[in-house]
Amino acid sequence: MKRSPILLLLMITIGLLAIATGQDPSESHQATDSVAAPSSVGEARSRAKLLHEMVRGTLQVMHRDFFDEDDPNAIPSASMEDVFHEMGRSYDVRLKWLVVETDVVNVDHQAEDEFEKKAVEALTRKASYVEAVEGNRYRFAGPIPLASQCLKCHVKRRTSTETRTAGLLISMPMK
Repeated sequence: MKRSPILLLLMITIGLLAIATGQDPSESHQATDSVAAPSSVGEARSRAKLLHEMVRGTLQVMHRDFFDEDDPNAIPSASMEDVFHEMGRSYDVRLKWLVVETDVVNVDHQAEDEFEKKAVEALTRKASYVEAVEGNRYRFAGPIPLASQCLKCHVKRRTSTETRTAGLLISMPMK
């Protein structure tokens, strides 16, 4: 896998995530409290939709430009988990892949709680997103389409090449 372009893309992604969470990208890196938590479900939903689209689009670009068929262990979605980790550490925004209509490639991506199980059911029925507020956290799940070229890795024993769905979970603190 081409590491230098991926690192550049990850840096761009982190910058876009900073914009999506309300941090001025020209400011130096600051602690989590430098980004105000959304004060309403509408604001949290808008941020989550923006983050979802950024992750979905970045994942497509990474697969298109950087996937190395000679190294099946180098997967762009795994590279993006570095970005997910940084968002959790820096902004308390948690991101996680979710198995919906695919094989379990990574057990960490299986639904773990009631919200995630509800999200799997809704995304299987082609919902555009699922949301909930739990305590002081806004939770969002959006679909990640897997086109036919994705299925060779994500659905080993497929009987069709129809697009399948995976999911992206986003959780952020609220005021």
